[in-house]
Amino acid sequence: MPVSALKQLVRAIDAANEHLGRVVSWFALFLVLMQFAVVLLRYVFGLGFIPMQESVLFMHSILFLVGAGYTLLHDGHVRVDIFYGAATPERKALIDFIGVLVFLWPLCAVMTWKGLTYVGASVRVLEGSPEGTFMPFWLLKSLLLVFPFVLSLQGLSMLVHALFVMRGLERPAGAAAEDRGPGV
Repeated sequence: MPVSALKQLVRAIDAANEHLGRVVSWFALFLVLMQFAVVLLRYVFGLGFIPMQESVLFMHSILFLVGAGYTLLHDGHVRVDIFYGAATPERKALIDFIGVLVFLWPLCAVMTWKGLTYVGASVRVLEGSPEGTFMPFWLLKSLLLVFPFVLSLQGLSMLVHALFVMRGLERPAGAAAEDRGPGV
């Protein structure tokens, strides 16, 4: 695949995860407001609404499972900085490259493989809420397949970026800011 086509693919993946992450981030606000309403209704007025409580579960799941690609795009995942922290940009690219191939993609493959059975069983019976509400739990469980999908795509982008940095075809992320010096 030509370099220009790879760059376009990577830009499209990054843009898709950026857009998805920005949309999903609104669930954080809705989640906090809904949880506040649930607590207020329960402890001040003595009222409880199971669909409201379940919507908090749905929003929390969407926020973390669908937003995982966005988090990876912005390097927001937890990493052990023993080797990475003081590494050169080229060494960081090598670590990212190996990390995607050895850890991220195999983990996503296992999650997809195991998730297909679990989600498939839920979808086949159109599983609903155990509380008898209208909430489609089969849809919630389907997010378990979205999660490895968005991570795998962002992993592909990470892999290509790392390859380009190692080959000298791209400057490392943040290199422009480093060139200007501290505080500039």
